[in-house]
Amino acid sequence: MTQIGMGTTSVLPRRLRDAFRLAAEAGFDGIEVMITSDRGTHDPSRLTALSEEFGMPVLSIHAPVLLFSSHVFGRNPLVKLRRSVELADALGATTVVVHPPYRWQRRSAALFVETVRRLSERYGMRIAVENMFPVTRGGIEHDPFAPGWNPGALDVDALTLDFSHAGMSGRSAADLAHEWGSRLQHVHLCDAACTEPGGALLDEHLVPGRGAQPVAEVLQGLADSGFAGHIIAEINTRACGRDDEQRVAWLRETLEFARSHTRVLH
Repeated sequence: MTQIGMGTTSVLPRRLRDAFRLAAEAGFDGIEVMITSDRGTHDPSRLTALSEEFGMPVLSIHAPVLLFSSHVFGRNPLVKLRRSVELADALGATTVVVHPPYRWQRRSAALFVETVRRLSERYGMRIAVENMFPVTRGGIEHDPFAPGWNPGALDVDALTLDFSHAGMSGRSAADLAHEWGSRLQHVHLCDAACTEPGGALLDEHLVPGRGAQPVAEVLQGLADSGFAGHIIAEINTRACGRDDEQRVAWLRETLEFARSHTRVLH
């Protein structure tokens, strides 16, 4: 049965323990841990203890990608991926989310698909590559990812759909979901106000239903197709500041949105 979890980035700048606490308070089925410079995010003992304390299983691990975690697990993106898979395996998580390599990481880009396949087979792990977005500088659009921001071009078995990233790329998430078919096996649940190319470079991660992406349509389509992956809330609650009551309200709104549009899955 599909589980609906919460990504730890949904409660930033709150810390790791708060993420588990708030996920439990909001009623999620589990949690996705983004590996950051916080050592607790890559300490299996610490994560196991928090999981047991709050009854929140770790459903998935997100390989380190944020600017403040650029040196976590070293500099080699393939080593970062391997260590993320090892952490997920130690925790009993079934999925690792990873971004496609950058174009200037030529060796890693050349070995990326082979590495994903080898690690997936070795650990029995779903490694789901996430859609990203092009960047516009001086009115000229650049795609910093190899072979591109759309991981559908990669020969991999599993993909992660992020609705906010779809908005930044000027694409409808429904089009990406249709294009990827059964390879869509993991979801970062959020929304984006922009759906047109050339919009502001703003990775909004809105509460679903507050933007312009066809989030409900995509979730209903997944339900109809028998989707068996995880749906992970990945919203931006920084505007809540220290008001955790408001933060939990946004998280519950996100969870209810997911449940109301995936009734076939429950």
